Amino acid sequence: MQFKSVNTSFDRIKTPCLVVGLFQKARPDTTFTTLDALTDGWLAKQVKRGDIDGSKGQTLYLYDPPGLKAERLLLIGCGESTAFDERAYIEANRSAARALNAGGAKQAVSTLPALEVKQRDADWKVAQAVLATEYALYSFDEFKSDASSKAPVKRLDLWHTESLAEGTLEQACATAHGVAFARDLANRPGNICNPTYLAKQAKALKKRFDSIDVDVLDEADMEKLGMGAFLAVSRGSEQPGKLIVMHYRGGDKNAKPVALVGKGITFDTGGISLKPGAQMDEMKFDMGGAASVFGTLAACAEFKLPLNVVAVVAAAENMPDGRASRPGDIAKTLSGQTVEILNTDAEGRLVLCDALTYVERFEPRAVVDMATLTGACIVALGHEVSAVLGNNAPLIEALKQAGQESFDRIWELPLLDEYNELLKSNFADMANIGGRAAGTITAASFLSRFAKNFHWAHLDIAGTAWVSGDKKGATGRPVPLLVKYLVRCAADASA
Repeated sequence: MQFKSVNTSFDRIKTPCLVVGLFQKARPDTTFTTLDALTDGWLAKQVKRGDIDGSKGQTLYLYDPPGLKAERLLLIGCGESTAFDERAYIEANRSAARALNAGGAKQAVSTLPALEVKQRDADWKVAQAVLATEYALYSFDEFKSDASSKAPVKRLDLWHTESLAEGTLEQACATAHGVAFARDLANRPGNICNPTYLAKQAKALKKRFDSIDVDVLDEADMEKLGMGAFLAVSRGSEQPGKLIVMHYRGGDKNAKPVALVGKGITFDTGGISLKPGAQMDEMKFDMGGAASVFGTLAACAEFKLPLNVVAVVAAAENMPDGRASRPGDIAKTLSGQTVEILNTDAEGRLVLCDALTYVERFEPRAVVDMATLTGACIVALGHEVSAVLGNNAPLIEALKQAGQESFDRIWELPLLDEYNELLKSNFADMANIGGRAAGTITAASFLSRFAKNFHWAHLDIAGTAWVSGDKKGATGRPVPLLVKYLVRCAADASA
């Protein structure tokens, strides 16, 4: 999909389709009234016929509008104008994309970015229009023998009246491509997307972008280093684990990098602590954190962000093999600390803790890890926002702000010393679980013991990395948040 920013007067726009927002209760916006005047009242007359009243999700094509060079209009119901917020705006753009894709127009002009969204400027509206459109048009059918061959709309021009900041459209497109990349990786099944496959994807990124270098540690390398926690997970599978290290070098040679660490459990059975069978197929999404790292790095490289980023993906399968860890086993981590594995289904923190220790060697200015870590996070926050915890208030605040700007929102949970008491073990330095209470917090408390030497934040994306049900699939979150945060880092060395 190609996007372009335009502000040509309506009577001069020649397009197969002009997209127009319509509010309920006869409260038209400036765009609608202008178009109605150009059509000498024809537009309002069509609406009065009653085929559309402006309710959310409604769409209606109108053909051969008089006074315009547009071949047709696509009306998009936006709901009540007083309730038209960020969510409603995003949904309007998604509705428009789906309607355009179902129609025959290969090029269109959307006036939705001209609609007023409280406290949001043209840059936000244009960026969200790109992201919403690409998200709605995304499909994953590479394993379907009867995949649709219908070509979607090829180009969408975004009409608005305000000036944009330099790079707004390019950044939005790169982010959208990163989201799609992450969704592709997470949607692929575990028999295809295993740790070795992810390592190959990293090498493919290196070939695609000169700014990316890649190192891959195999299990022998990790054993030499002493990454016993990681190996306690990966050795239970015939698929060998990989620690994938990608360096994006977009900043000054000597500038410290921002580090991203992603949980890459390409399939999670729970190990010996076997999960229930229902919905276990969704455990292919347990590498959503790793997928978002890939997507974010690809976006940075495409946008040529002037920043250094080191991305570490802890890729492994969690299987109940004869070499799998047993409840009660003790593993020695790369940091030298020991862990009693009380539950093998709490494996994400085991691979992440060694990855966090490993990333310390790069002297990062900040470290952000993301993981589909705890079901408790879904209980606490549902599927709308991700959780954030960490040891540095400015870092957490920067991430929260990036979440608000990108509408990829997060919510901070407390990380207090008192929660460490729940991780006590009679036989090792700590246990890998803390019981039923405060599961998301105790998981982060566990990770915090391996992040004492740098500024660190943890994103638990268990509730946001994918959706279930008839719309099952990966979301690509938190790529938009991470890209926005890294853009801020590039502009402000203190972020």
